[in-house]
Amino acid sequence: MKLRQDMIEFFRQEDGVGVIEVVLILVVLIGLVLIFKSQIRNLLENIFKEISKQSKEVY
Repeated sequence: MKLRQDMIEFFRQEDGVGVIEVVLILVVLIGLVLIFKSQIRNLLENIFKEISKQSKEVY
């Protein structure tokens, strides 16, 4: 009976669940960045070109 109670208690513990969730979220985010890397790069280049163009108008 003690072994059974210990096993039930072990499966009820959720201490490591938060860490696993964070790791899975990071894996998904890294995967998305790798998939959309070229689109992200083009978007950032366009944003910085626009910032540079508008900053020249101020001076």
